[in-house]
Amino acid sequence: MDITLTNIGKRYNYEWIFHKVNYEFTGDNNYVILGSNGSGKSTLLQVITGNIIQSEGEISYKIPSLRLNAENKNKNTGVEIPDSATEIDTDTIFRHLSFASPYLDLFDEFTLTESIEFQARFKPFYKDLDTKSIIALTQLEKAKDKQLKQYSSGMKQRVRLALAILCDTPLLLLDEPTSNLDKKAIDWYQNLINDYSQNRLIIVCSNQQEYEYPFCNKELHIEDYK
Repeated sequence: MDITLTNIGKRYNYEWIFHKVNYEFTGDNNYVILGSNGSGKSTLLQVITGNIIQSEGEISYKIPSLRLNAENKNKNTGVEIPDSATEIDTDTIFRHLSFASPYLDLFDEFTLTESIEFQARFKPFYKDLDTKSIIALTQLEKAKDKQLKQYSSGMKQRVRLALAILCDTPLLLLDEPTSNLDKKAIDWYQNLINDYSQNRLIIVCSNQQEYEYPFCNKELHIEDYK
């Protein structure tokens, strides 16, 4: 997937969070959006997801036809896209992305097993993964039948990351992915994303925590757009 930002800006009341962002994310690279706390990097990521509407500018999304054709054949997506389509409408971009952040709500009444099976109804996981194998990849087998409200913050973050990274989408967005993770869990995260980063565009938000984005080869500094 390729994403082009043209003169993107976002303001609240009279204060610009960022403006005149002209940038292109291409599918042959992985990117990190860098900035201090409160700098607007998470807001920019939310604009890219379509969850927040920009105050100015335009965003375009393009996806290779081969990828679209493959998605079109997957009956679990419910997405009907013409074979010739290459540009994705902003209103439907959510169907082609997966997203994880420490502030993303989970269904606390669900177990891990139920959470995986629920997501699979809306977005497919990689074809070689079933519920059992996904649970094994989270390394949370002993807690698979507990409600998520009984999980620690670190365990919940593992669930968020696994549901996003293992989802078969061309766009993966991660906001401060190692929040609440200890050293062992950070190693787990790095290994998981290394195994499931092929043929997709990955954009990470980080406040200079290099272990969050060792696989990223391009940097966007949000404070350059103040």
